[in-house]
Amino acid sequence: MDQRPMKKFIVITSIFEPTEAIAAFADLSDHHLVVVGDKKTPAGWNYKNCTYLDIPRQVELSASLANSIPFNHYGRKMLGYVYAMNEGADVIIDTDDDNIPYPGWEFPGFVGDYRSSLPDLGWVNIYHHFSDKHIWPRGLPLRNINDSREKLKWEKSTSTQKVGIWQGLADVDPDVDAIYRLTDNTPCTFNDSEPVVLKKGTVCPFNSQNTAIQRALFPLLFLPSFVTFRFTDILRGIIAQPILWQQGYCLGFTKATVVQKRNEHDYFKDFESEVPMYLHTEKSLTAVTATVREGSVTDNLWNAYEALLKLGVVEDREMTVLREWLKVF
Repeated sequence: MDQRPMKKFIVITSIFEPTEAIAAFADLSDHHLVVVGDKKTPAGWNYKNCTYLDIPRQVELSASLANSIPFNHYGRKMLGYVYAMNEGADVIIDTDDDNIPYPGWEFPGFVGDYRSSLPDLGWVNIYHHFSDKHIWPRGLPLRNINDSREKLKWEKSTSTQKVGIWQGLADVDPDVDAIYRLTDNTPCTFNDSEPVVLKKGTVCPFNSQNTAIQRALFPLLFLPSFVTFRFTDILRGIIAQPILWQQGYCLGFTKATVVQKRNEHDYFKDFESEVPMYLHTEKSLTAVTATVREGSVTDNLWNAYEALLKLGVVEDREMTVLREWLKVF
């Protein structure tokens, strides 16, 4: 019997008129694009070959979740995930309305013989695999930004890997922190390097800008709604990695498959938004790793947030949103 094609959904949130990226993703016949609106999104937003979720449609999907997430916050993207799951998604792809896909945009398979890191290396800079520049991903602890390339060590031979989440890179204006942008900000085009996966105990931040996740791990799409904008997807990625390992999955990185034409930013405001990230990244990983036990993805996600609540990384009201999110599963 022929296996049915995987149902793949792209989810974007936007407060702008349809962008070049929206147009490109809408033209991909083997994916379905979902665009999530907010109060700042232009009235009457519409584009061909995509589903647009305005606020009333978000409430129809899940009133309790929609009403618990603040407006004008990236977390409203979660209603797009709910739509995709309700439509039977096998894969959900996160990206933004300023990331334009290259021709042939796609992710590697979730099972394959990929080059893998050594385990238990701690924090590593995956950009060292894809570039010779002094550049680091947003969320890498500041104490690690000058790590040598030799810290990222690889297994001598490849073996079949089970990848739960793929992070694709972005050329020209990649995902870096405000300190990089304020001190250098040189555009970067990454090398056409092979996909790689990180073994248990080897950690790198990943974001929501060009990222694919498979169905078994959909609960990990939860975006914390009461942390700053520049921390929300990074914290999500920190929480996800110990839970991935417990479930027998790896995190994978692949070459740049989009070019980012970044929407206008105030770099100092980005810095202010990133301060909690600089302060809490390392202790968040330590706390979550200590809470992970045998059990379900949803149970481990809840336990992780309880640990972060005790540390003061998240607020009480975050648990309300998380509770509504977990009702989806």
